Amino acid sequence: MTINCKGQLIDLSLPKVMGILNVTPDSFYDGGRFVSDEKILSQVEKMLQDGATFIDIGGQSSKPNAEIVSVDDELKRVVSTVDLILKNFPETIISIDTFNSKVAQLAAENGAAIINDISAGSLDDNMFKTIAKLQVPYIMMHMRGTPQTMQQMTNYDDLVKDILLYFSEKVAKARSFGINDLIVDPGFGFAKTSEQNFELLNKLELFEILELPILVGISRKSMIYKTLETTPENALNGTSVLNTIALTKGANILRVHDVKEAVECVKLYNQLHKFVQIN
Repeated sequence: MTINCKGQLIDLSLPKVMGILNVTPDSFYDGGRFVSDEKILSQVEKMLQDGATFIDIGGQSSKPNAEIVSVDDELKRVVSTVDLILKNFPETIISIDTFNSKVAQLAAENGAAIINDISAGSLDDNMFKTIAKLQVPYIMMHMRGTPQTMQQMTNYDDLVKDILLYFSEKVAKARSFGINDLIVDPGFGFAKTSEQNFELLNKLELFEILELPILVGISRKSMIYKTLETTPENALNGTSVLNTIALTKGANILRVHDVKEAVECVKLYNQLHKFVQIN
């Protein structure tokens, strides 16, 4: 199970870690932390040293009721960050967290290797065409509505069945455009209640029927800190616990704020999995 990132084949049969870099003022956990070049480079260096395979740059917050920024503002945040990182760490595999095809296009032209779209093309009619032209790996997440409306769209006939149907339709459309490398993200926290998030994690192995890499992004989310009656700042241990469970249920990529701890989860999981295979 591999993806092609600018000519480099990444094997996802061994789970990988994607470090989150939000260059926004309003992201739910790290908003406003990485707005200067110095802080951005320091954080990227740390994540790479800690073992991140990918760095995911976001210039538009997708938390519930997040303010939508203009395409020009998102471009300024994202493209300048891509340029800065690749100038200082040229081997970095950069993912761009965007649902805007213009941002995807210009970021890729400046060296980004992956596009991570929370809407799977639903919020920009040109996204599939753009990805097909770029021929970069495309992460498709499940979400209903927009970040402004998704929390009112949590009614499902059958949660997992409905999401699998969503992905089967999205995958078919992507293939019709000639998009080769696809990754699916069930979308924890997006148009889902806390209870639904746990149901989704409990049944995550069912997504293997899609025969595509699975990305899990639960880092410090409300399903963790509200359940533990704490805050995002104190949700690292809970994140590690659920990341480990996600690995046992087939996750190929963990998208996280805390790379070191996630890499440790992967190393321990790999050692256990190796032992299970031997015995």
